[in-house]
Amino acid sequence: MSDIRIATAEDQVLLDKEAKYCSYGDTVHYIEPPRIFSRCEGSYVWDTEDQAYLDLQMWYSAVNFGYANPRLNNALKKQIDTLPQIASQYLHKGKIELSEMIAVDAKNKFGLDGRVHFNVGGSQSIEDSLKVVRNASNGKSLMFAFEGGYHGRTLGASSITSSFRYRRRYGHFGERANFIPFPYHFRGPKGMTKEEYGSHCVQQFARLFETEYNGVWDPKTKQCEYAAFYVEPIQGTGGYVIPPMNFYRELKHVLDQHGILMVSDEIQMGFYRTGKLWSIEHFDVQPDVIVFGKALTNGLNPLGGIWAREELINPKIFPPGSTHSTFASNPLGTAVGLEMFKMTSEVDYGAMVMAKGKYFLEGLQDLQKRFPIIGDVDGLGLALRCEICGPDGFTPDKATLDYMVEEGMKGDMVVDGQKLGLILDVGGYYKNVITLAPSLEISYPEIDLGLKLLEQLLVRATKR
Repeated sequence: MSDIRIATAEDQVLLDKEAKYCSYGDTVHYIEPPRIFSRCEGSYVWDTEDQAYLDLQMWYSAVNFGYANPRLNNALKKQIDTLPQIASQYLHKGKIELSEMIAVDAKNKFGLDGRVHFNVGGSQSIEDSLKVVRNASNGKSLMFAFEGGYHGRTLGASSITSSFRYRRRYGHFGERANFIPFPYHFRGPKGMTKEEYGSHCVQQFARLFETEYNGVWDPKTKQCEYAAFYVEPIQGTGGYVIPPMNFYRELKHVLDQHGILMVSDEIQMGFYRTGKLWSIEHFDVQPDVIVFGKALTNGLNPLGGIWAREELINPKIFPPGSTHSTFASNPLGTAVGLEMFKMTSEVDYGAMVMAKGKYFLEGLQDLQKRFPIIGDVDGLGLALRCEICGPDGFTPDKATLDYMVEEGMKGDMVVDGQKLGLILDVGGYYKNVITLAPSLEISYPEIDLGLKLLEQLLVRATKR
């Protein structure tokens, strides 16, 4: 095991400048000194010392199709040479065709007519969705959301994100959320199957509508004070928690009974991360609104958006000027998004991702058998979780995971004579979960490599 790494003289100059000139508002230094990266390709990034790191989180699932994907990069380059920019109030082919692809796909899958509205990223698209649901509900500003849910850090998005620390200094700006327990089976009541626990959580939610004295429902007028329920079908920052397959179907039944919209936040799990275009597809329900971002452009361009049912977003109810962003539906982003859809239509990404995810999960399950500190592993497609616990296999152990992350970033592990680092992401209610979001293009040998590197980190953690 190596000693603490020291930054090179060139890197230290840059780090000194960062410390003086850069806002820390969107900065998290997981290790000291922070690495400075110089290039990327496929599943790897290299730092300024040309040390390679296998990346198993891919920019929080924004780079689903691998770093520097040649086909998507070329689509961007081609668009730069034709129509690189145009004001968002003007039309261009990419905006129209990308909207059509998303809307037609939703019609085929959910049987619902709808429209697409673009913005520059996930949080901004959450803001637009809040406008849509508030408008459709005559201005209701109360929302349901999940404990462990994450929807962004703009003022509106942070109000429906369960972490108080994101809004502690800023207060609320309009929206407020009632946070409902998510069916986190590993930490749920003992003695229930996963499906039984899912039904139990729905039943507990449904109790809010049994009497007016639960504070959300007026039985005389049949009206709810809450406009929508914001869900991440698979919790992202909350630790890639996979709910029971019966859960959303039963939840949606309760929502429909009481006129509450379901908004599916697909920002982190969309675009085949779970083996389907939208992760909500696994659960046999029809969402009213879908919010997307991140991997739409493989991280090459800040573009996100929403799809909403026709009744919620048609021009009569959501007219021109309802919302606006200077760079929304920009031609560079829509060109990459179109190419991504074409690329995924030519290869069965669903089957490919599910097969790779099964293989990776089996490897994690093997590690779990050999290392008692792994309390839980689970996954859907290539959204995988590995929960690090104490010796009892249950008590959350954030300190050990922090140690593993730091060791992975030292870049001193050796597999088959190759020195490598490993990039992991930390999530979960107790910040003790490795949330694995590898490239969908990851090869089976790279999965094996990732498992070997994880094993080395687990060995270090148990011997320290």
